[in-house]
Amino acid sequence: MKLIVGLGNPGIEYQFTPHNIGFLALDRIAEQCGVMIDNRHSRAMTARARIGNQEVMLAKPETFMNLSGMSVWELVEKTGLDAQKDLVVIYDELDLPLGMIRIRERGSSAGHNGMQSIINALQTEEIARMRLGIAPEPPAKGGANYILSPFRKSQLPAVDEVLDLAATAVQVIFDEGVAAAMNRFNRKNKPDEEE
Repeated sequence: MKLIVGLGNPGIEYQFTPHNIGFLALDRIAEQCGVMIDNRHSRAMTARARIGNQEVMLAKPETFMNLSGMSVWELVEKTGLDAQKDLVVIYDELDLPLGMIRIRERGSSAGHNGMQSIINALQTEEIARMRLGIAPEPPAKGGANYILSPFRKSQLPAVDEVLDLAATAVQVIFDEGVAAAMNRFNRKNKPDEEE
């Protein structure tokens, strides 16, 4: 089994904000798998699904973004998974433009408090992650206000597109590996466009 964690904040007031794009990506994956993320397990809303031949648990921590590590640690411990092999974390990245994704096999949190909480709890940076760009065009002023305010109507087509891209990238990670997904999705253009 694999564990896919989307980061965000619980509560209706945060539901459609840039900071919650990790939750939105998990909702899209769940929708494509025909499941609902509605079970409570280890301080997270969870669902079990299949992606290709892989059994997965989808998890949205309910601990608020900056304490995500508590929930992820509990999930890893209770399921007996190896975080370095079986975990993929999906979260927002303000340093990437809306619509772009970046996949990494390991590394620091680059200042993302939710990812840092997970790194601290699991005591490793060897965690696969997918960062979803949320930076608007033109750049927004007042970062915290932007990431915690609902997406603008004009941004919704790009959000929809990146959520589909994230779901496709997860399938590639499981079918072909993280390195293959990095090669395919870590590009300036969309994966099906020529550079």
